[in-house]
Amino acid sequence: MKKTLLAVAALCALTSGAAMAQQQDGKWQVRLRAVHLDIDNGGAAGKAGVEVDNKTIPELDISYYFTPNIAAELILTYPQKHDVGVKGMGKLGTLKHLPPSLLAQYHFTNLGAFKPYVGAGINYTRFSDVDIAGGAVKIKKNSWGAALQVGFDYALDKNWSLNFDVKKLYIDTNVDATAAGLGNLGKLKVDPILVGVGVGYRF
Repeated sequence: MKKTLLAVAALCALTSGAAMAQQQDGKWQVRLRAVHLDIDNGGAAGKAGVEVDNKTIPELDISYYFTPNIAAELILTYPQKHDVGVKGMGKLGTLKHLPPSLLAQYHFTNLGAFKPYVGAGINYTRFSDVDIAGGAVKIKKNSWGAALQVGFDYALDKNWSLNFDVKKLYIDTNVDATAAGLGNLGKLKVDPILVGVGVGYRF
């Protein structure tokens, strides 16, 4: 009898822990991710050989849940410095970019601790501190584009979770070369894919 009671108590404890891992009901969630940017380097300027290098960056995002299924997520980082070059010529300079994004998300529920989601929204990117070929190459400073997202949280307890996230941002800029009268080289489509892993805290 005692063994049966102990077994029932242990089962209740395990069930209670699993249920707690599934119940993350707070309106706010903050995530910290390490994100790798895989740059597309497309468009006319990309075809001409202009390249922005790939990079791994820190990312902070803040989500607000309007319902258990519907949320909005603001994605933030600090201005990131990238090398800029041309194929066959190596590095020509650097620039910084700041790419905050705002996305609406749909979160799938009733899957226990596994909490997948999809999102779509808008990205604004500000290019700054552009120093390419001693000023011989200039770019447009502002870019607006779409942002798409898919990912999941895996709840560890009532507040903490692990996160895996993939985003596609549409970012482009015009490239102008003042040297030798080359003029406008066309658009450089940065269009990175961002693959991130991190932790989240919901409250």
